[in-house]
Amino acid sequence: MLRTEWRVLFHLGRYGDLTAKQICSMADLHKTKVSRGVAALEQKRFLVRTEVPTDRRNELLSLTKLGQSAFDHLQREATHYNESLMESFTAEEQEVLRRCLKKMAKFP
Repeated sequence: MLRTEWRVLFHLGRYGDLTAKQICSMADLHKTKVSRGVAALEQKRFLVRTEVPTDRRNELLSLTKLGQSAFDHLQREATHYNESLMESFTAEEQEVLRRCLKKMAKFP
């Protein structure tokens, strides 16, 4: 699974049904990348599109059962990987690392 696909899958799994525009904004991704990710996930049958009745220019993206299962699996794997990485650090080092990562995440 490509990085952009994972990011689209993550946002739908974490926040529920969204439009591509909302995902672009939340993930700070260009609309072309999100569009490609959505198309790939749709082809894998991980999501479905539903026309928004009040605005036919937008589609609501929803995870299918297969997509939710993929999200759950990848989320468990990511959690396990994170825990494995953190085992090599002391509690104090883990806290410093978390603070540094939060600071880094704020940069454009």
